Amino acid sequence: MRKALALLVVLVLMPLVLAPPAAQAQGQARVVTVRDAETEALVRAIAHPLFREAGLDPASIRITLLQAWAINAFVTTGNRLFVHTGVIQQTDSAAEFAGVLAHETGHIVGGHVSRLPEELRAAMIRQVAALLLGGAAAAAGGGRGGAEAGMGIAMAGQNLALRELLAFTRAQEQAADQAAMGLLVRTGWSPLGLANLLERLLEQENLQISRQDPYLQTHPLSRDRLDFVREQAARLGDTDRPVPPAIAARYAMVRAKLDGFLDPPATTLARYNAADAAAPARYARAVALHRSGRRAEAVALIDGLIRQAPTDPYLLELKGQILFESGRIRDSFAPYAAAARIAPQEPLIRAAYGRALTEAGDPQSLALAEREIEAALARDPEAAFIWRLLATARGRRGNVAGADLALAEEAMLLSDFATARMLALRAEPHLPPGPSRLRARDIQEATRRENLTSEQRAAEEARRREERR
Repeated sequence: MRKALALLVVLVLMPLVLAPPAAQAQGQARVVTVRDAETEALVRAIAHPLFREAGLDPASIRITLLQAWAINAFVTTGNRLFVHTGVIQQTDSAAEFAGVLAHETGHIVGGHVSRLPEELRAAMIRQVAALLLGGAAAAAGGGRGGAEAGMGIAMAGQNLALRELLAFTRAQEQAADQAAMGLLVRTGWSPLGLANLLERLLEQENLQISRQDPYLQTHPLSRDRLDFVREQAARLGDTDRPVPPAIAARYAMVRAKLDGFLDPPATTLARYNAADAAAPARYARAVALHRSGRRAEAVALIDGLIRQAPTDPYLLELKGQILFESGRIRDSFAPYAAAARIAPQEPLIRAAYGRALTEAGDPQSLALAEREIEAALARDPEAAFIWRLLATARGRRGNVAGADLALAEEAMLLSDFATARMLALRAEPHLPPGPSRLRARDIQEATRRENLTSEQRAAEEARRREERR
């Protein structure tokens, strides 16, 4: 095991989002959402077959990555699955990660969220809303500030009142474990991945009781649960199935990339030293060197990796990002364009390319930027920060009404309904007849309803019922 395991609530429905030390000392939890095309593609590659095998539509489940060192994943209302980056950084293999996702899939299939008391589900909705609003400003390839580029990290200081939320009953946990084991076997994974992870976590829990959150002390990972999972694995068989080589290789690269972006550069450079010529080690070093300002060395490492894997869009994306953040905006076009050509389905890559084109500022680049950003939004219309990128590109092209409409879309996603309404009202008269003008009117109507008082809502409903008679 590369690092000591962090203490956590393991594989339960409710989140325990850990804060940086300073925030913890102040009693505040900092929620950090992470957007990265490569990491999200890996998670989808493992999660979607599990969802389909469970009879779920992958498109109906929204997966969000949270920056947290603890190994944890949790499901909330609306079929939203949150996964800590620590699950990838600390697990030994993709089989263990698949076990985590399979367990959460078991919770979804079991309808465990819907069985919570109404007041707890309401509390969960409030917490998820705060979480999503805080993370909505993430930016493709590095956020608006660009400091943690490529990971698209957005931060929100939220006090998460998790004491309001109860953990699952033991029966529900066992049901989720049982469902997970069957899903793993039927989708080609060894069921021992989950068992091995639980065993290490149980050992870690016993070592760190003095540092446990009181919530954890009332919800320990039981030996009975581990025994149950091992018995199920033995009964199902196929425990020696290897991880598919392509997924194993990608998992190692993503883990190294997360280490490079989320750990201090000095830590990463010490862990992945220059004597290690493996691709993941060079990947991690390239990221750490980039974050340390040693960008020529970072580009040299990435170029070496690209020579070995010239059609890997994520290597090309990282090269584009490093060049862009070095001020070499036009030099970033070629790797970004190549990445977008190889992986046109990746909205974060298209958005990052669009951002670089927008910064170039000439008419031809701005026209292409608008097309790239619109293509990104066609794939990920809930990404608020991409709407802002579109507004910037449109504004620089002189399309003020189109920029206002894009900013109204961003405001809607951030639940800033007053701003959304103001922008839609301002944009509508200047938009050409067609979908854009209709969308501006839709936003006005939606925000009008959101801004009604409870009494006004009741009166409007009564009027509508009367009209239907």
